[in-house]
Amino acid sequence: MPKKVMIVDDDDTMNSLLKLLLEMEGFAVAVEPDGGSVLQTALREKPDAVLMDVHIGSADGLDLLRQIRQRPELEAMPVVMSSGMDVEEQCQAAGAAAFILKPYPPDQLASVLRKVLS
Repeated sequence: MPKKVMIVDDDDTMNSLLKLLLEMEGFAVAVEPDGGSVLQTALREKPDAVLMDVHIGSADGLDLLRQIRQRPELEAMPVVMSSGMDVEEQCQAAGAAAFILKPYPPDQLASVLRKVLS
């Protein structure tokens, strides 16, 4: 059974590319383009990990991460945050399992996900 990763990003092109990349790496993928539905989608899809952009349209990825950490059924789920700005310290303080700075090479993403899932 492949590990499932939920991508949370409001950029449709990025979602398509990440989905294809992760599927080629052997992951099952769920995509959530709307920050407001992250908790509901995570509860429904039960991903093994989440890859979430810090800036999701009108939503704040750090706030969403804090909300995930407050839910007992989601608090242990690893969340990898990504951004074009170096906000690693803020992400880790909010409960991220890892941070990845954009743009990143495809193999770095797969490596980070495998690390947080092991």
